[in-house]
Amino acid sequence: MRGSSGPILSVIVPAFQGEKVLPEALGALAASDLPRELWELIVVDDGSTDRTVEIASAFADVIVRLPGRPHGPSYARNRGSEVSRGEILVFIDADVCVHPCTLRRFAWEFADGPEVGAVFGAYDTNPRAPGFVSQYRNLLHHYFHRRDGGDAETFWAGCGAIRTEVFRAAGMYDEWHFSRPQIEDIELGNRMRDMGARIFLQPDILATHLKRWRLRDVVSSDLNDRGVPWTRLLFRRGGTGTVRSLNLRPVEKVKTVLAVLLGVSLLGWGVTGASLYGLIAGGVALTLLLLNWPLYRFFLEERGIWFAVRVVPLNFLYYGLNACSALYGWFLHHALGDPQPSARVQAFSEVGLEHWPPVPRRSGELEHGPSG
Repeated sequence: MRGSSGPILSVIVPAFQGEKVLPEALGALAASDLPRELWELIVVDDGSTDRTVEIASAFADVIVRLPGRPHGPSYARNRGSEVSRGEILVFIDADVCVHPCTLRRFAWEFADGPEVGAVFGAYDTNPRAPGFVSQYRNLLHHYFHRRDGGDAETFWAGCGAIRTEVFRAAGMYDEWHFSRPQIEDIELGNRMRDMGARIFLQPDILATHLKRWRLRDVVSSDLNDRGVPWTRLLFRRGGTGTVRSLNLRPVEKVKTVLAVLLGVSLLGWGVTGASLYGLIAGGVALTLLLLNWPLYRFFLEERGIWFAVRVVPLNFLYYGLNACSALYGWFLHHALGDPQPSARVQAFSEVGLEHWPPVPRRSGELEHGPSG
């Protein structure tokens, strides 16, 4: 698999204001058990004003510095891919710490499966932030990825790898429509599947998440960065996904409908005081509890009964946010149509500009690290 003129893997880490997380994240990469000559590290500094470049210079083979305001992870990852030399592109977020075996496992997956176009892993069960919301959020991610291992229809860029030729044939990340972290990896995964590439979710390829989640971050992310964009993407593609799509199984849709019914019945009970509404709410809540028992059992085993009990209202909120996202996404689709780039982006596209935002090539844009 190894080429004669370059490494097997090109690890690309986009970073913006990453001085708090990069020492640990890049240190984890440096501790990988895959021999160093088999992979290169490319850090893309997306307009940071802190010590991101200084920290990256101690680890990276190449640093790509993007001047001006931040352009978003889609743009940053694409620029990193353009200077890569590996047969496989490995995308790792700046707040993610790989396990020592993560890079080796990626290399094995592609070596053992020549038909595989992309592979992604999962967060482990030991997120760094100690707060309840952070623990819940990361464990929920782990649960879904562990449950849905195997062939996938989407991609995850937090800890995922793609064959370079597949990535380029698919058109790379859509930097024109996604100028901030949203569902750019999901949308790329859809395009890869459309061209016949196989995507494999391997939940045993693990990484540790460093992000601290607050409840307002969860609500904002699920609505603005995940749910609504994903709903609009599904409408744009003319369907609602298949049973192999993460979080889109029929039972998940049933749970979302039940969450709406629970909210309506609780509202009716609170406004009218009618016992019928209370009975309906109780029945719906019990049904949701039973349908989600495998999830609650997972939390019970991982963190104990008190943690699992506190998960229940957050889990109900999760499905409520899914419902709000679906309804608002449906409204935006029918009121505004497909998401469009800004007028400024459209103007540049009409004159044939290939990349957005335009970044001038100038001295010092590319810097080589200690082993570059």
